[in-house]
Amino acid sequence: MPPVVLQVAETTRQDLFESAAVSHLDDLFRAAVHIIGDRADAEDLVQETYFQAWKSFDRFRLGTNCRAWLFKILFHVINHYRRTSFRIKRADEGQEFFEHRLVYEPPIPQDLRDEDVLDSLQKIPEQYREVVVLSDVYDFTYREIQDALGIPQGTVMSRLSRGRRLLRGRLAGFGREQCLRRRSRPTGAVAGAPV
Repeated sequence: MPPVVLQVAETTRQDLFESAAVSHLDDLFRAAVHIIGDRADAEDLVQETYFQAWKSFDRFRLGTNCRAWLFKILFHVINHYRRTSFRIKRADEGQEFFEHRLVYEPPIPQDLRDEDVLDSLQKIPEQYREVVVLSDVYDFTYREIQDALGIPQGTVMSRLSRGRRLLRGRLAGFGREQCLRRRSRPTGAVAGAPV
């Protein structure tokens, strides 16, 4: 094929990729931050996701759900990242890694800030966090989550249930801390004022 034809084909491919995929960049980044918990790592993972998407864009069918396709690639990239980082964490932390992540706590207070919820979300295990984020933040259906993560629908439902329960437990623990702080204030102290 002459170089001019290749150049035109590559420009068209780039334009198609940009129009289909780039608009989802912020959603992918936010999801990666929620799941991984580190902005720098999330940036790297999203960059790798777009690199993988660009390499396999010829297999993407225009007119299908590009957002779901990109999220599926993102979760493949995240899983690869986890496998490598898990080996390192496991060697460093041993059994403590699991003991600190699988804690259940009771019902939630009503006066929580968004920051409190996001902080609590970061503290639940990643396999549950990713399903909660996709379902409750991005409104993915069970089927879309199943496709994005490559897990059975029953697993999606059980992880979502468990993830929500863990998040509720974290938020309840946070609520108890807030309640104890309020009780320990001297009489007549104003909420938020220095003691």
